[in-house]
Amino acid sequence: MKTLKYIAAGALLVCAGATFGHESGAHAAHAGHTAAAAVQQPWGIAAPAGIASRTITLRMTDDMRFTPAQVSVRQGEVVRLRVENHGQVLHELVLGTPQTLDEHAAAMLAHPGMPHDAPHMAHVAPGQVGELAWRFNRPGRFDFACLIAGHYQAGMRGSVTVAP
Repeated sequence: MKTLKYIAAGALLVCAGATFGHESGAHAAHAGHTAAAAVQQPWGIAAPAGIASRTITLRMTDDMRFTPAQVSVRQGEVVRLRVENHGQVLHELVLGTPQTLDEHAAAMLAHPGMPHDAPHMAHVAPGQVGELAWRFNRPGRFDFACLIAGHYQAGMRGSVTVAP
């Protein structure tokens, strides 16, 4: 009976870690993402920064806005997104679709400070700069947002138009 309790407790710990860990890394621990395998997403795939054809600078402020809020790229283009935090609080840039960002924002509201990190995210401390490199290999309109609890809900989002 004691062994069964230990097995059940271990299973619960593994499940809790997978559920609440969300992704590897910690929200406030760094200004960029850790090295992870590139995985195709509906909005593209991570790429080495050294092959970027250009850099797009996005400024984040405490008025919960990105400047610029809309950017355009060509399908297949690798772009370095330089993310500058001109505010006094932590901000982030997360690429995605409206659905994935809505789902992630809801999880962030339910679990403020939830650790998460992926190649399509950049967490940037006040006064700091982060960056990510992305190959936009699918045409369409995709979004980016700051998903820190309350920021997305205040309108901190923008869009990327990928032209064929």
